[in-house]
This record gives sequence, C-alpha cells and structure tokens, in this order.
Amino acid sequence: MPTQVNDVAKVYAQSLLELALASGGDAPAEVGAELDALCEAARADAGFREFLASPMLERAERQASLERILQGKASDLLLRFVLVLNRKGRLGNLLEIGDAFDQLLQERFGKVEVDVFTVQGGQLSDEVTAAVKDRVQGVFGKEAVLHSYRDAAMIGGIKLRIGDQLIDGSVATRLRRMQAAMLDAARTDLATSPERFIDGGR
Repeated sequence: MPTQVNDVAKVYAQSLLELALASGGDAPAEVGAELDALCEAARADAGFREFLASPMLERAERQASLERILQGKASDLLLRFVLVLNRKGRLGNLLEIGDAFDQLLQERFGKVEVDVFTVQGGQLSDEVTAAVKDRVQGVFGKEAVLHSYRDAAMIGGIKLRIGDQLIDGSVATRLRRMQAAMLDAARTDLATSPERFIDGGR
C-alpha cells in the first residue's frame, strides 16, 4: 500500500523524473520500475529498511554496500540517485520518494493510481476492473492503474482511494447511511406529527 507522500519526497521525485526525461527513450518507465523494485525490497525486509535509514551506519560504509548491491542490477541513473539520497541522509524517505515518483510518472503519461479495497483482495474480476476504469476515465479523464488490497473489516462492496480521495461503496457504509436516513426520517416524523407516536399511529 502506498505510503503518505511528503514535500521532501516530492522534491526528490521531481528531480529524478527530470533526469529520466532528459535521458530520453523509455528511461522514465525503466527507472520507475527499478525504483519500485527497490522499494518493494525495502517494504518486504525490515533489516534492509534499517540498513537504509539507520543513522548509526556511516554513510561511506553504506555507499560501498549500495554500490555492491546495485552495480550491474540497476541503471547508472538510479544508482547515482540512490547515492545522492545516501549523502543527503534521505534514504529513510525512499518509500515516500518511490510513491511520489510513481504519482508523477502516472500524471505525466495520463494515468492515475487507484487503490481498490475489497473483502477478498487479490485479482479483481473483469467486470469490476472495467467498471472502475470506466468510472475513473469519466471523472478524471485518465487511465486507471489499479492496485487491489484486502480489507477484512469490510462486509462487502468496494472502496476506492485515489490520491487523498476515498470513495466508499462498501456494504457497511451503505448500511450506516441507510440507518442514519431512517433515524432522520423518524426524528422528522416525531417532530411534525407527535400524535402518531402517542396514540400508536392510529
């Protein structure tokens, strides 16, 4: 699940995107894929996250390790960028920078990230995928890039998160809205026609 993107992450992500665009060709997409893979490795391994962010590790020592890890496995552009983050003490922001870069990339090429929450999670049905993409295209004028997540607290239905917007179509939310509407109607009825409740509604 994407992390909360802050202003520092946006600045570094923008710098990386500009460098990738200047490289031409498919560099932006390739760098994005490499950065995403590095972020996924950090998300999956707490030890690796600690290695990236720990202030106890000398930056020169961490740089040597990063060069051994990434040399030949990532582009020179991404390697140089990661080393800059290390020198600036910003590797602890790697996940936020990765999410910010992904957002910038999608916006640049007419796409938008959409987090889809269902009870089951996993692969979405073709019907749900088509419905969500059509809806997003109609509202935002952009192609939706879907990410599916499981939310065991849901009863059913679907929730979408697009940037800071949450579109909640879950069953629980619909039930709460129905209950609220029924209570409001009852209060209005009581206020306008109290005699109906006093005499049993005759």
